[in-house]
Parts: sequence; structure tokens; C-alpha cells
Amino acid sequence: MDTKQIEYILKIAEENNITKAAEKLFITQSALNQQLLKLEKELGTPLFHRSRANWRLTEAGEIYIEGAKTALQIKNTTYNKIYDVVSARKGHLTIGLTPGRGLRMFTAIYPELHRNYPNLDVRPIEMRVRAQQEAIARGEVDVGLMTLRSIDRTIDTYYPLKKEELVLMIPAAHPLAEKAAAPGEPLATMDLTALRYEPFVLMDKSSTLRSACDTLFEKAGFVPNILFETNNTGGIAAMVQSTLCCGIIPRYYTLGLGDGVACFSLPERPAWEIAICCQKHGYLNSGAREFIRLAREYWENSAPLY
Repeated sequence: MDTKQIEYILKIAEENNITKAAEKLFITQSALNQQLLKLEKELGTPLFHRSRANWRLTEAGEIYIEGAKTALQIKNTTYNKIYDVVSARKGHLTIGLTPGRGLRMFTAIYPELHRNYPNLDVRPIEMRVRAQQEAIARGEVDVGLMTLRSIDRTIDTYYPLKKEELVLMIPAAHPLAEKAAAPGEPLATMDLTALRYEPFVLMDKSSTLRSACDTLFEKAGFVPNILFETNNTGGIAAMVQSTLCCGIIPRYYTLGLGDGVACFSLPERPAWEIAICCQKHGYLNSGAREFIRLAREYWENSAPLY
């Protein structure tokens, strides 16, 4: 198999459209179509059901994609093993990082990673959790820092780093804010139903935080009045501080907040995990293993989040 050709066909399958795939690959649609036709002639069968808006895999296409993913994984694993054997701490490492905290963690641990592996080619990419999971499954990302619940996990391998509570945040001007604990004390508890009629700011529907919040509202027995949806977790705190609405936010983002908000635990103390994910049967080179070690150390030494 030609691995470049494999990447082309995988991109068409991912986009379900040859035009979009060509744009993502930075080649012309004609060149991409020629590669596809060449492969289909070699195999003696079409790989896609073609239409203007949607390209679907044929049965043969499904078989090809399954084998292609395996072939790329074998290539990546083989190359990483060879780098470890013949190079002095060289190799490549692509890291998926959740926006915000992921980049802060990387900034903190990268100097030591670089000192220990000066020849390691490191490529950090900020990505949402589900985008990371898809990239890891395709072999495009080696390791990813994620925040998620157990039900959000894929079949890949996860290394838990820290448990984190999801807390309720309301404006300091809200009448119920007077029930908040004093600074430095454990958070007071508030039932979500006390805010049944209040507006909320929530993460957008593609995020793992939003799915966790949706579960909490479902258990509370009401549909929230959503004033605003954001793709930035830190933006929730900013919106609450502006006295516009309430929110549910990971404990990490409440640390160091100034005046303007009051935070509460929910009765069930909902939580998720900060974790490192990698491909289930993928090979982790020595640089990746060092990154995981440093990430564990970073979160072990961070403030309690539960």
C-alpha cells in the first residue's frame, strides 16, 4: 500500500466529499480524483458511492478503510520503534491539548521535556476532546490531554491524572450568593433546582462538559434557560462575573477568581477525569512516555480539584 494514497482515501472518507478532502489536503480535486481512480482500477471495484453532496463508502470501501487504518498504525508504530532504537532520544511527538488548561500544562512541562529530549520533534495542537479522540484513532495524534467522564471514553487507552469536580457558579450579586462558604472553606452545597428559572451560560453541544451538564439538568428535572453557548470554558466564568447568568464549570477554572462570583458544590458532587489518551495498540516512543510522566507529576503537584 502507498501510505500517501492511503491518507488521500482516508480524507475522502472522513469528509464524505472529494472537493472538501482536496481542500484539506492542499491538492487539486483533479489530482485527488486521479489517485482514487488509479486505486479503484487496481482493486477492480469502486470504493465510494458518488453524489454531489455526499460520498459514501461501498462495501469494498469499508474493507479498504479498515485495512488502511491498520496499515498506517503499523507504519507509525514501526517508525517510532526504529527512532527509539537508532536515535539518541529523537523522534516525533504530536500532542493534543484541550484549550486553556492544556496549553498551560504544556507550557509548564515543556522546558523539562526539551532538556531531557532536545532532539524530539514536538508538535502541540489545541483540540477539543472529541476531535482529539478521532485524531488519535486515525494515528494523527500520539497522545492527548483530555477532560471527560468514563462514558465519554473510546476504545483507546486512558491514563487518569486527576479527578475534578464540576461546580455551580452564580453571580455574587445573586440573592442566593450569601449562602456561599467563606473563602478558604469547603464549598457550600446548592441544589440545581434552586436556579430553575435563572439563565445559564453553557458550553456548546459538541463539548464533553456540555454532555455532563445536560445529564445534570436531566437529573434535576428541568430544561435550563440558556442565555449563551460558548466554546471557551473560561468564558463561562467571565459571563457569570458580568452578572448575566449562572454556569456549571470545572473546579480548575474557579481557582484564583476574584470577586463577582459565588461557587457551590452540587449535592451529588459530579466529577470527571483529567486524563492522557493514546491509541490502544499504538506504540509510545520514549518521548511520549516522558511526556506522560511529566503530565502526571504536574497534576499531582497542582491544587486539589475535588
